[in-house]
Amino acid sequence: MRVVVAPDKFKGSLTAAQAAAALAAGLRRARPDLEVAQVPVADGGDGTVAAAVAAGFMPVTVTVTGPLGDSVRAVYGMRDGTAVIELASAAGLRCLAGPGPTARSSLAASTYGAGQLVAAALDRGATTIVLGIGGSASTDGGAGLVQALGVTLAAGQGAAPVRGGGRLGELTEVGLGGLDRRIRDVRVLVASDVDNPLLGPQGAAAVFGPQKGAGPEQVRVLEQGLARWAELTTGATGKDVAMAPGAGAAGGTGFAALAYLGATLVPGASLVLDLIGFEAALDGAGLVVTGEGSLDRQTLRGKAPLGVARAASRRAVPVVAVAGQVRLTPAELAGAGFSAAYALADSEPDLAASMARAPGLLEAAGARIASGLA
Repeated sequence: MRVVVAPDKFKGSLTAAQAAAALAAGLRRARPDLEVAQVPVADGGDGTVAAAVAAGFMPVTVTVTGPLGDSVRAVYGMRDGTAVIELASAAGLRCLAGPGPTARSSLAASTYGAGQLVAAALDRGATTIVLGIGGSASTDGGAGLVQALGVTLAAGQGAAPVRGGGRLGELTEVGLGGLDRRIRDVRVLVASDVDNPLLGPQGAAAVFGPQKGAGPEQVRVLEQGLARWAELTTGATGKDVAMAPGAGAAGGTGFAALAYLGATLVPGASLVLDLIGFEAALDGAGLVVTGEGSLDRQTLRGKAPLGVARAASRRAVPVVAVAGQVRLTPAELAGAGFSAAYALADSEPDLAASMARAPGLLEAAGARIASGLA
């Protein structure tokens, strides 16, 4: 039997590739006769580039400007004119040093480095840009992203360059004259499962700002700044997309991608599965094993294991899930396409211990699954 092992990362514990290796080791230990294919997956957030590289994309390392102005080293994937970029690698919460997001960083963080990654990919001849925007530290409406590609943001004579959502309210003018002309000939796909608009009670500042350190006062400042940014953007581009579904994704990066880059927003998991050739990996498979840190209601909103289950179900291949914790009912699991689910918490209830022992626990789960195969 051919078994496809296709987990996402176990956040805070293992990368998707490490999880796949542990599960595969257990499967082979219990059943040496199995043909096991390791296909790490992602959903457009952290781990998307790693999944692309595991599928054969060439890793390219670039030094860019981090969310608060320091230099960070970021990696994107490149193959056959397609560049796979993670916003989080240049402007993500993981780039914040010290205590993580704060009230100050919520106003100051910028997506400028993500735009530098796009420019670097264009320099290498990219004709398709796949931009995963999960894990952002910024609520700058994607202003930094397009600044790095040549859009000018003016804030009055003698003012310092505008960076971060906290200064968007100072904007007086937006100029498109310097926007990289290569963008016109490039297809931009944004991997996002968020349908929030840019503004309002369901918008980028109100919903996601607190996750990035913003208190009520910072949320108010960010909302006002985003409204000003949207107003000037409409005047400059002729596009009014502030209330478009997904415009509020990644602190409004979806908005800038729509308005300035002509992007298409695509569900993250299905986009990544297409990129890595998951359909081809299913050829001849008798079982798929997927998983992530927690199998819960968020999984059902479009996380990678759900995408895996749906793809396998279309080919009538049964799917087993392994997760640190399983919070879905049997009916919910069955409805999502999982024929069974194993929780590491059943073997190790202590969360910290479970995370520390994750490789061994996943290997044991793989062996248990293999032992049950006919």
